[in-house]
Amino acid sequence: MESVIAALVTGVLTLLGVIVSNSRSRAVMEVKIDNLARQVEKHNCLIERTYALEQDVAVVKAEIRNMRKG
Repeated sequence: MESVIAALVTGVLTLLGVIVSNSRSRAVMEVKIDNLARQVEKHNCLIERTYALEQDVAVVKAEIRNMRKG
């Protein structure tokens, strides 16, 4: 009987330890995902700005060509 009680107590304590550990791991993972999402957003903004700059450069080059011809 004592061994059954000891096993149950050990099992409950182990379960509590696993639950606490998982909740901490989940919190760390959520923070990392949030940081990654911010980095992706910065990257996307950079890509959009680069695309806009490339369009501006193309317009300027076309204007320069027109000025040289005319």
